[in-house]
Amino acid sequence: MHDAFSPPPPEYRPPHQPSYPEPHNSSPSHPTYPWQPPPPEPPRKRLPRHHALGRHSDLRLLRTAYRRQRRVATLTALGYFVLFLILSAFAPGLMTSEVSGGLSTGLLLGLLQIPVACLAIGLYEYTAHRRVDPLADRIRRQSELDARREAAR
Repeated sequence: MHDAFSPPPPEYRPPHQPSYPEPHNSSPSHPTYPWQPPPPEPPRKRLPRHHALGRHSDLRLLRTAYRRQRRVATLTALGYFVLFLILSAFAPGLMTSEVSGGLSTGLLLGLLQIPVACLAIGLYEYTAHRRVDPLADRIRRQSELDARREAAR
């Protein structure tokens, strides 16, 4: 404790830290040996000019076209078959009615399932050649080009 007439206590100072000189960089700024080649530059990473294939808009279009193709062909064949089953279950009078010469409506509709299935197959092939295959070919060519570019690096 000190009073108003005594000097204030000395401030705390950490013990003296010796100052060391900065470490000297012993490697010279020029190559030590004149025949030594310069160090290689780090390789630069080139960015692709287009998005990765998984996010590509053509791939999204291909999935959409293929999905639409499957739905149309499946609904054509299954829709006709379900119609045949519903008519068989809930309209037996219509299905047993005679069309001509002993041929019933049910038998005629049953025999028409084969051409309807062939129509669904034809529709599937038509949409594949017209919409899906050109998109798939374009994506295949792009991925082959990307693979060749990657191999050239």
